[in-house]
Amino acid sequence: MLAEIITIGDEILIGQIVDTNSAWMGKELNKIGISVKQITSVSDDAAHIIQALDEAKKRANIILITGGLGPTKDDITKLTLSKYFNMPLRRDAETLAHVEGLFAKLNRPMIDLNRRQADVPDGCIVIQNKNGTAPCMWFDVDGKIIVSMPGVPFEMMYLMEDEILPRLQKAFELPFIVHKTILTIGQGESFLAQQIEDLEDALPSHIKLAYLPKLGQVRLRLSAIGNAEIALKTEVNLYAQQIIERIKTFVAAEDDVALEKAILDLMRTNSLTLSTAESCTGGYIAHLLTQHAGSSAVFAGGAVAYSYDLKESILGVKHQTLTEFGAVSEQTVKEMAEGAIDHFKTDYAIAVSGIAGPDGGMPGKPVGTVWIAISSKNQTIAKLFTFSNKRIQNIERSATAALTMLLNLLKQDLK
Repeated sequence: MLAEIITIGDEILIGQIVDTNSAWMGKELNKIGISVKQITSVSDDAAHIIQALDEAKKRANIILITGGLGPTKDDITKLTLSKYFNMPLRRDAETLAHVEGLFAKLNRPMIDLNRRQADVPDGCIVIQNKNGTAPCMWFDVDGKIIVSMPGVPFEMMYLMEDEILPRLQKAFELPFIVHKTILTIGQGESFLAQQIEDLEDALPSHIKLAYLPKLGQVRLRLSAIGNAEIALKTEVNLYAQQIIERIKTFVAAEDDVALEKAILDLMRTNSLTLSTAESCTGGYIAHLLTQHAGSSAVFAGGAVAYSYDLKESILGVKHQTLTEFGAVSEQTVKEMAEGAIDHFKTDYAIAVSGIAGPDGGMPGKPVGTVWIAISSKNQTIAKLFTFSNKRIQNIERSATAALTMLLNLLKQDLK
């Protein structure tokens, strides 16, 4: 079963807001056996909306629309749908009572614009929006289901979870879609594809393998579709284990988790602690770690030490080391990592020092030069990386490289 998502709003097209709705909706639809064929963003323009609808109807059975349902003149979705389906607007009594109740609860006066929120195309199924004033509208026309929802994320999510997804499950006989994701590090997708080419070629037609690269990481996602969920999961896991065994050196996690989460889980299982000493990454590694619930069981904390003075006073880097070798050097980054171990009393520490850019480069140390060290109570290892001249990418690549080094050392120590 195929669906399309149409998001409406100039604010999306000019980058004023990021369309997180489509990603969330695609994930939830997939869980119930509906595949998203296409996602389209269109402007607040009637002709553009109609064109998108016409094209979507050729490709999908289900079309989900978000946005453009506010009370102001720039929100034209409802009026456009009314004309498109030749359904004149009517004032829905239940919706009007709901809107009046919301304004009374907030002790705010209602004006005619607010009452117009209760106007809906005469012929659609009205689904009440308990978290806002704009109702959801469900159209069942010519064998196609078109649903128009508010673009406000929490309003849309409530409607999808409590109303739209259950109704779609009742309306169609849906297959099961099963995914299994393997997180790999340290090799590119071309190398991995070459290593498992015969395994990929042997996959049955209902199982597909996708390569999802991201800055030093590649996720391998097996996706299967069929009518027997348990049998699908068993089959997908069998093929996944064959792939894992073939490339186990590069496997960071056998589930769809972030690299730092895989590390946190491994360290928590083994009662190990971690600290950070960051310069050019500016606390980004600490942010990655602490965004996960339960990270405090592993991550003790760290220092963002940009200046020479802080590297000396907080991390114990020798003044002579800094003056002789500079902040971006093997010697300095090793002392940063060892200083973190000593001062923060952890089992492992990550240290990063580099030139993120776009300026700051020098002869022998161009922009993108980054030294990373990982320290344990038994040893300290360091490695030089040369990235690009893009600041944000350099910060992200440095974090990924540091976490990869840490995971590799953990695996070695835990053998």
